[in-house]
Amino acid sequence: MRLTHAMYRACNATAPSATYTTGNDSITITTRGHHYFICGFTGHCHSGQKVDINVLPTTTTTVGTPSSSPMAAPTLPSAQSPGPSPNTAASSMPSITLAKALLLALAILGFA
Repeated sequence: MRLTHAMYRACNATAPSATYTTGNDSITITTRGHHYFICGFTGHCHSGQKVDINVLPTTTTTVGTPSSSPMAAPTLPSAQSPGPSPNTAASSMPSITLAKALLLALAILGFA
């Protein structure tokens, strides 16, 4: 489920802005900033099955200007299910399945 920040913090799934139910949903994020998702099953969010995806602005380097090296993004664990279908729309923003994002969050939190 996709939620507001306040609903995410409270694990309140009463009025999500979007609900994903297949377990292999593909979500394309096209805006910068925080995007909040939780598992809608009772008790799962309070057990840590939630993720805050923060899309940072892209940086450009001008010739002659030293660039700062941002931290490398973590590698997602490989899943045994097939990945999402390719998106035919051109986009410079990343696409990630909610299942993979939750797996990554669980791995970071030590649940996997």
